Amino acid sequence: MGKSFFESIENSCIEDSGFYYTLSMINGKYKMVVLYTLSVFDIVRFNELKRYIKTIPYKTLSATLKELENEGLIIRKEYPQIPPKVEYSLSEKGKSLIPILDQMCTWGEVHRPIKR
Repeated sequence: MGKSFFESIENSCIEDSGFYYTLSMINGKYKMVVLYTLSVFDIVRFNELKRYIKTIPYKTLSATLKELENEGLIIRKEYPQIPPKVEYSLSEKGKSLIPILDQMCTWGEVHRPIKR
């Protein structure tokens, strides 16, 4: 982060900064995991997401998907059939976050403690 970032915080509320906005979009235990999963598998159905992210409860996955859709980060496509078929994918806005998540993964791989 450059000096201008800190100067802008000093002169305004952090809640008005791009940094705060970005954090608000990916804040939450599973939002980044869902986004990253969609980046790897492109188009995914609800139950597939649940299988990929084993630790996420169904209710939490549903709420997370709704939040990400409302934020414009994912696209929900519903097919008019019985039983209903719903697919999720990244929007262009969501795809633009993936390089940031990639950098976070790289940083984590470099700095995480080695398990012995």
